Amino acid sequence: MKNLKLIFVAIIMIASYSLTAQVAITTDGSSADASAMLEVKSANKGLLIPQVALTGVNDATTITTPATSLLIYNTATATGVILGYYYNAGTTGSPVWTRLATGTTTLAIGDTYQGGIIFWLDATGQHGLIAATVDQSTGIQWYNGTYGYTGATGDGLYAGSMNTALIVATQMADNQTGYFAAQVCADYWVTVYGDWYLPSKYELNLLYLQKDVVGGFASAYYWSSIEYYSTEAWYQYFGNDSSGGYQGLSTKDYTFYVRAVRAF
Repeated sequence: MKNLKLIFVAIIMIASYSLTAQVAITTDGSSADASAMLEVKSANKGLLIPQVALTGVNDATTITTPATSLLIYNTATATGVILGYYYNAGTTGSPVWTRLATGTTTLAIGDTYQGGIIFWLDATGQHGLIAATVDQSTGIQWYNGTYGYTGATGDGLYAGSMNTALIVATQMADNQTGYFAAQVCADYWVTVYGDWYLPSKYELNLLYLQKDVVGGFASAYYWSSIEYYSTEAWYQYFGNDSSGGYQGLSTKDYTFYVRAVRAF
């Protein structure tokens, strides 16, 4: 009986130790690395993480109260994009589900990627601009029924994002039920990607230069997100004739085409 008690005490001590010590799941019997609470080691097997269908990068409801750094594999993401995500609630200005780094993935203009088609890449080849695969409108006005300044004057790379935010914030006050060029882009959503915007004049020209690669454009006028005056905004003509590529000004009540873009 005494021996049984000693064995029982030993088992309890071992169990208590295993709950607080580092854990190693290995095929060679090695201990966990000093920096890891849990180490899984195998030469021919991997770690299988939970597969979850997120509704978007800001989805905080599919998984109830997810913990920061929670790791999942997103089964709802389109083919060819990053499927690993970690949860980073509380990061200002970022989606709560952040895609894991892709390393040295080779990208090229014309690739189908993250909800659209790449039409510009920076020097690293890992960041750039993506166009939607179809027009978001074949005829919509720039304004929301009332002429006025929105402050959307930024040009250059990525400037269209801030322009779009300014236009939507300013013009929604004019008519809560109205619909206009910048709003069409801001409302666009593909799989987990909802950060589309109306391109700046500079971005629109980059898109025009790759219009045959991206495809689906009409020989028509396309709105940019830059206003010139309270009554006028910039557009670009996407025709194949000698006037193709021309950028000009039009009153905001004209109905032109719209193609949304996003940065990555």
